[in-house]
Amino acid sequence: MGGFDSTAHGSEIASEPNSSLQRRQLYEAISLKTGIEWQLIAAIDQYERTLSHAHPKSRPIRKDALTGIFITDTVWSGALNPEKSDTDPASIRFFHGVGRDGSGDGIADRGKDEDLLYSVAAQALQHGSTEEDFSIGLWEYYHNTRAVQRVMQFAKLYRTFDRLDLSEHAFPLPLGSVYSFRSTWGNNRSWGGYRIHEGTDIFARSGVPVRSTCYGIIEVKGWNAFGGWRMGIRDLNNLYHYYAHLSGYDKKLKAGDIVRPGQIIGWVGSSGYGRPGTQGKFPPHLHYGVYRDRGLVEWAFDPYPMLRRWERDERKALRVHR
Repeated sequence: MGGFDSTAHGSEIASEPNSSLQRRQLYEAISLKTGIEWQLIAAIDQYERTLSHAHPKSRPIRKDALTGIFITDTVWSGALNPEKSDTDPASIRFFHGVGRDGSGDGIADRGKDEDLLYSVAAQALQHGSTEEDFSIGLWEYYHNTRAVQRVMQFAKLYRTFDRLDLSEHAFPLPLGSVYSFRSTWGNNRSWGGYRIHEGTDIFARSGVPVRSTCYGIIEVKGWNAFGGWRMGIRDLNNLYHYYAHLSGYDKKLKAGDIVRPGQIIGWVGSSGYGRPGTQGKFPPHLHYGVYRDRGLVEWAFDPYPMLRRWERDERKALRVHR
């Protein structure tokens, strides 16, 4: 099938951690079967993994599973199939189930990584292998525009860095700068109506660089009446990192660009609580928030423990380097 490049990169594979190496080999095997580049296969699996992480009770995954794919027995075998544990590819197709044989053993096994991943990839290829057709196939499988967006975002990250292990993080301000922060999650806010504080405020002098905490893709850049000049970055764990009250941005950055941990994206300020350009209604600080995508909705959680961990890990790494 045309449309996507399925070229392998052996030198990059050899440098990956063992778990990532096994996953990469699985993705490239499915890539050879389908003609879909391995980065898109990896992106589908990673999106599924984030859903399984967000919904562990309704999407249980085997402890030894390489993939994050979850498919119910009804969807796998077909809604009208009287045999919900059906593993015969022919009868599954007859009842319009999605289960496929990805390993080549003649069995469509819902407990096998190759079969699970191949089955979802096959659904995405229902309309063809061009990127537009692939997106349509993804939408028809998930019935969720956000799912299509996430898969494409994740694939772009994998293409850019050509590896799976993109788990490094950085503290959002340089550790050599003067700053202070504590847990401010849930505190009351009154401007613009009653609401709670969904994030952590890191106080610092105006103009201190603000850094990306993760490998990610810029989703939003611009003005928000509450957050002032703000930027939103999506990472591979389907977390949306929100940086608000900036005094300005790196002018070269735009929505759709890729960033990496420690990269400067803007500067601490006191913008917000008014019309575009409003400044100085509160002391300069970075408001840092994190939101998890649960598939159809996003919800905020307290980023303070992560910030402390990233600060501690970065300090430790700097001491080792010295």
